[in-house]
Amino acid sequence: MPHPNDPTLRSFVPVDPASDFPIQNLPYGVFSTTDGLAPRVGVAIGDHVLDLWELEQDCRLEVGDLGVFAASTLNPFMALGPKVWSRTRARISELLRHDNPELRDNPHLRQRALVPMAQVKLHLPIAVAGYTDFYSSKEHATNVGVMFRGKDNALQPNWLHMPIGYNGRASTVVVSGTKVRRPRGQLKPPSAEQPSFRPCRRLDFELEMGVVIGQSSPIGERLSERQAEDMIFGFVLLNDWSARDIQQWEYVPLGPFQAKAFATSISPWIVTREALEPFRVHGPAQEPVPLPYLQQKQPNNYDLELDVALRAEQMNTPVRICRTNFKYMYWSSVQQLVHHASSGCAMNIGDLLGSGTISGPEKQQRGSLLEISWNGTDPLELARGINRTFLEDGDSLSIGGRCQGNGYRIGFGEVEGTILPAT
Repeated sequence: MPHPNDPTLRSFVPVDPASDFPIQNLPYGVFSTTDGLAPRVGVAIGDHVLDLWELEQDCRLEVGDLGVFAASTLNPFMALGPKVWSRTRARISELLRHDNPELRDNPHLRQRALVPMAQVKLHLPIAVAGYTDFYSSKEHATNVGVMFRGKDNALQPNWLHMPIGYNGRASTVVVSGTKVRRPRGQLKPPSAEQPSFRPCRRLDFELEMGVVIGQSSPIGERLSERQAEDMIFGFVLLNDWSARDIQQWEYVPLGPFQAKAFATSISPWIVTREALEPFRVHGPAQEPVPLPYLQQKQPNNYDLELDVALRAEQMNTPVRICRTNFKYMYWSSVQQLVHHASSGCAMNIGDLLGSGTISGPEKQQRGSLLEISWNGTDPLELARGINRTFLEDGDSLSIGGRCQGNGYRIGFGEVEGTILPAT
């Protein structure tokens, strides 16, 4: 049987060559329709969703734990482990192949199991157990350091020795399309004698990837590179909304808190690690060489193009404001997970790791408005008479991402959010 990543595979379901969801992808999500059934697990194929619960009911798809695809999150399926993930993806690929009549020539099952994407509502795909955000782009960290500490002290002394991160709020991780309310918080501009409590004035986005952890590790144990890789179920697009002025006042001495706690948006489709396998690349050379527990024996970065589009409320079409690549990350997702568990920290099914803002070496590759506008000193022109230094009420921002294969692409859809005024 051909491997699900075989670039020659074709599905009997029509798939546009520009689609994010060819048969080589098969990302998982949770969806509902107007049929009255509760949210359940599906896979994206072209402009359809394949209902895995219907296939399970018809005994076409068996994973050894009846009912996992009727769940409202992917956590029960992820708990079954990497061998089941791989076997299930191969079986789904087989059912969708153009030369397999099993589903193709069964009109009743096909009608039940293939739902047009336009008719579904997509939900948060996982129950987020915990959320950790990293700070792993050397370009981003350098840009921010230059802004606030000067060129000679841009990177903190520890930055080149370990992935820096902080624990965020799992309770405010939301799915794409969820509107984001402008947060209030304590602000104290340098010119003010006392802080005040008011709406954020410097609201920003952060272009990130999210790593979905599909297996747990016990408290007190460390992880090897291979163990960490096996625990990664897949990846999502992630926007870690940021209130820069709240952050500026609160982050000393312990880092971000309320400035990042109000919302983190993720895309609804989880692209599996296996689907991204053909796009693995080595990351940037790490100097100094990391301590032995963080050294890598294989390429753990991905050649994954990312872009950001921004549309002001008075504009008809969005404008692309950033285009970068996940391959630039200094610390890989595997290194982040290895380091996270290195103290004996237990990891749980459904944990979400944010990559940190993904910026590249060029100006057009900066992954936040803080960098694009250079902390508000260089406004971004969206259209005639419409400029931005930070996000305003009514602005809509979307992030897209894709890996380009030979005649197909592995895409993530998008993660989108629109800013609502503060209450």
